[in-house]
Amino acid sequence: MENILYLCLFAFMAGFIDSVVGGGGLIQLPALLVFLPNVPLPAVFGTGKFAGIAGTTAAMVRYVRTVKINYWAILPAAGSAFVFSFLGARALSHLDAGMLKPLILVLLVLVAVYTFIKKDFGALHAPKLTASKERLYGLLIGACIGFYDGFFGPGTGSFLIFIFIGLFGFNFLAASAAAKVVNVATNLSALLYFGYKGYILYEIAVPMALCSILGSQLGTRTALKRGVGFVRVLFLVVVSGIIIKFTYDTYGADSGELTKLATTVQQWLGRKG
Repeated sequence: MENILYLCLFAFMAGFIDSVVGGGGLIQLPALLVFLPNVPLPAVFGTGKFAGIAGTTAAMVRYVRTVKINYWAILPAAGSAFVFSFLGARALSHLDAGMLKPLILVLLVLVAVYTFIKKDFGALHAPKLTASKERLYGLLIGACIGFYDGFFGPGTGSFLIFIFIGLFGFNFLAASAAAKVVNVATNLSALLYFGYKGYILYEIAVPMALCSILGSQLGTRTALKRGVGFVRVLFLVVVSGIIIKFTYDTYGADSGELTKLATTVQQWLGRKG
């Protein structure tokens, strides 16, 4: 019983963070692994996915009611993301997800640095693409992000927000809303698989889901009230947290590899300066 209470607390925090800038899994998944040490990994992931999609859906509904969403671009992205998330989950059994970690780590660092340097990034909502290009890019992005989320997952929401701002010209609030629609599609695809296989512990997943919904409601309300500036700062904080986790998971105590990574980032920053 005590473990469930702790998991509900972490689900609430994850729902809050995820509703604004994504990255809730950075909080929720480690908590599940700590408090459910004897539970098989598929059941851990299935239980977490059940709780996560509840919060993401609640956030999506609130954003849809408040923020204008470009469905011409987002629905094709969500549809292709749904399909490719399932394909990514299937591919996971044949490929080593660890191969992606160094690449994803570099991409996250670049995302964080670019967002920090470009102060007006995501401040204005000024769509850049024609309707036909929005649909085409939406399909391609949905396919890529959907496959990544099904295959690996961490940072999906943050990548979506960055893409919707940088490529589509959305502001942070509109990008967060759009990311939630696509994220619901990718999570639903994975959840159907976990549910079919019986990998969901409903006695734990249901109370966690309720707490995730409460957290997402508070997070969405805060984001809409505080505006773009608040979302930008929280985005940088969450991406930085994901970078730290990726660095530890990828290189661990190997100081030589960490030194190489730090040198690479410093050189890149020097060129930008």
